[in-house]
Amino acid sequence: MSPLHKASADEPVVGVTVPVTVDNHQMGPATAVLRRIGDKWSPVLLSLLAERSYGFNELDRSVQGLSRRMLVRTLRSLEREGLISRTLHAGTPPRAEYALTDGRSLRELLNTLGQWAVAHEADVQTARARYDAAY
Repeated sequence: MSPLHKASADEPVVGVTVPVTVDNHQMGPATAVLRRIGDKWSPVLLSLLAERSYGFNELDRSVQGLSRRMLVRTLRSLEREGLISRTLHAGTPPRAEYALTDGRSLRELLNTLGQWAVAHEADVQTARARYDAAY
């Protein structure tokens, strides 16, 4: 299958073997990415940084409910994964600026996921209500 081939909904996911072992699941590259971007704050920060670069204090002021400690942890994790970059600027005090790197292509996928969620929100709500009524 070429890298440009788009899988249809009927095709199996490439690389999934049956039975799926715990090691297969935990060591899979998709699992690692989903863990990284599936936390509470990474999608928000990636969305902001998709628009432009931000200084640390700008990010701190831009996201309500995000503690400085969690902001630092999330930024470090995103930087470690290579999704964002951090540039230090000399000055008093020194200034850190964060920008998207390879996260830009990931952001496009998150945007697609968000669009799907909006388009199917009513279906999901209906399915939840049906399930909750049955159980």
